[in-house]
Amino acid sequence: MLQVLRHPTYAKLFGAQVIALLGTGLLTVALGLLAFDIAGENAGLVLGVAMAIKMIAYVGVAPVVNAVVGSLPAKPVLIFADVVRAGVAVFLPFVDAEWQIYLLIFLLQSASATFTPTFQAVIPEVLPDEGDYTRALSLSRLAYDLEAVVSPMLAAALLTVISYNNLFIGTIIGFIGSAALVVWAHFPGVDAPEQAPFRERVTRGARIFWRNAELRGLLGLNLVVSTMTAMVIVNTVVIVRGTLGRDEDDVALLLAAYGVGSMIVAFALPGVLQRSSDLRVMFFGALFLPAALLATAAILTFAEGTASWISLLVVWIVSGATTSMVLTPSSRLLRRGSSPANRSAVFAAQFSLSHACYLLTYPLAGIAGARLGLAPVALILVGVAVVGLGFAAIAWSRH
Repeated sequence: MLQVLRHPTYAKLFGAQVIALLGTGLLTVALGLLAFDIAGENAGLVLGVAMAIKMIAYVGVAPVVNAVVGSLPAKPVLIFADVVRAGVAVFLPFVDAEWQIYLLIFLLQSASATFTPTFQAVIPEVLPDEGDYTRALSLSRLAYDLEAVVSPMLAAALLTVISYNNLFIGTIIGFIGSAALVVWAHFPGVDAPEQAPFRERVTRGARIFWRNAELRGLLGLNLVVSTMTAMVIVNTVVIVRGTLGRDEDDVALLLAAYGVGSMIVAFALPGVLQRSSDLRVMFFGALFLPAALLATAAILTFAEGTASWISLLVVWIVSGATTSMVLTPSSRLLRRGSSPANRSAVFAAQFSLSHACYLLTYPLAGIAGARLGLAPVALILVGVAVVGLGFAAIAWSRH
């Protein structure tokens, strides 16, 4: 997998991704502490609203920004987005009201909605060989999973010697470092897309998705992935602390189990995809996710004591692994279903449409879980996942 880092341009871009991820991880920790300082016991509400704003920015901003900057070279777009993110982070230590958090988060995540799809669309041009591209996708998945583990540990170590406001300095350094590596990288030339009216440019990626059967099926699998992800992200702490009555350390352990499953698959996928098709691997992985939700509901209803804890660890590992089976190859579909001229529009559409699924399942997992209970909400999410699977099966029936 690491041999792909022999490509000098990709090595710089991967370094930019890793540094920016670490900065974002420090931001997540510092933002939670800032919210508690401002809102006290209502910090959860503040962070919930901030998460909703983040998703709205991802869903609404990505296609619009792509329509505006899609004809521009990728390098200045990426640099500008990183500079904006660093500039927004400069103001975060001075926030003293909730509305300021919301405004700055919207600006920062809007810049991220500009950076991420543009970055993802550049990688296929930097790595035209499909084997190299597949290894890069697995390496990227591994970076995301490691960040989820390393950033909190790094933040905890730093908090022993500095105040949480100084963590934002790490965020600023991360985005500036990312911009510097992008400046240093050499980008291949890509033909600009044909000029078209603004509304057509905004909807270009979504229209390509709908015309392409592989990408249409990916829409359904985005929904499937969002169901189990929402259960993990929103309700892990509730399950561990509330239902099982275990310590705070076990919250981190259960989340780490999810990440471990994902990392195992990230290592194995390049070899697997040489022997099996993307669609088969992705659909096989997606089948396990509603099954994992059913298992979660059964464990929460019937299992007790140590058995319930061990069972959940296994389910979270399997869920992380099968989620990675769906997400890692998805960019290969995006690459196949696009041309260099419209690739940024297609990646922006995937970024926006996938996060639209989270905008549905995150509130569902949280609100329904609080009102109906965790086992019932897991069953509701199973129903949503089955709808996504059915949609993908119909779209991919000819394949």
